[in-house]
Amino acid sequence: MGESVKLATFTEGGRVRVGVIVGDEIVDLSSTSDIPTDMIALLERGPAGLDAVRKASSSAKRLPIASVRLNAPVLRPRKFMGLGGSYGSHLKEVAHIMAAPKHQTWFNKQVTCVNGPYDDVQLPKVSNTLDYEGELAIVIGARGRHVRGPAVREMIAGFTICNDVSVREWQLRAFTATLGKSFDTHGPIGPWIVTPEELPNVHKLSLRTWVNGELRQDGNTSDLIYRFGEMIEELSTVFTLEPGDILATGTPAGVGGARQPPAYLQIGDVVRVEIEGIGHIENRIVPEP
Repeated sequence: MGESVKLATFTEGGRVRVGVIVGDEIVDLSSTSDIPTDMIALLERGPAGLDAVRKASSSAKRLPIASVRLNAPVLRPRKFMGLGGSYGSHLKEVAHIMAAPKHQTWFNKQVTCVNGPYDDVQLPKVSNTLDYEGELAIVIGARGRHVRGPAVREMIAGFTICNDVSVREWQLRAFTATLGKSFDTHGPIGPWIVTPEELPNVHKLSLRTWVNGELRQDGNTSDLIYRFGEMIEELSTVFTLEPGDILATGTPAGVGGARQPPAYLQIGDVVRVEIEGIGHIENRIVPEP
């Protein structure tokens, strides 16, 4: 294993490219000609690509993070999937409306929902049942099918933060949940990808969500029913996982729809999701244009 890296996609001067977070600066990897400016292309290079990034980080041009716009780390993932009912605490709070699943229950978030870590989230015109779900997301870093055992680790490029924004009314329209999970702007991720070396205790991370400064979710990845390796084994049994795929791993207790009465998001609300060792994302709710 190499030195830990925080990989980001950012816009500056009208150009989108990939960088490395170092303190309050971002290393502009586009200043080195042999490193791709697209995250998926970089991840497809595997360990050799990360080694090149580490080498370039010491000499490439740096910019203040405050002077750039941080985008979703993976702008156009081939797959964006979410796991339902994966935290024991969340299953307890929704026991009155759903039974604990016997198997991992995955759904698709259509990739057009991908949104930046600090960008606005739209309240749909068709429903006011807008809800938050703070989640840890796996970013896949290698192509693999039928992945088992130790090989699972090699599939993980790193971890990021996701708010699996949900329109509950539309989520319940079908067993797949896809429609209620896929509205445009309802997949903010970021602010960067943290490689596994930076998170040796990834199954013991604090995960918290605030709405307008009020703590709503206060969970820990130790409450996950499935380990990350089991998730990758399950999915890769069915289809090929590819670099840049996003796997949102589920949410702990505290979602707005489970409160009595329900506390759905309103225009002007600000949702902040913070995960230990990674950072935070923060999004304001605005009307759908």
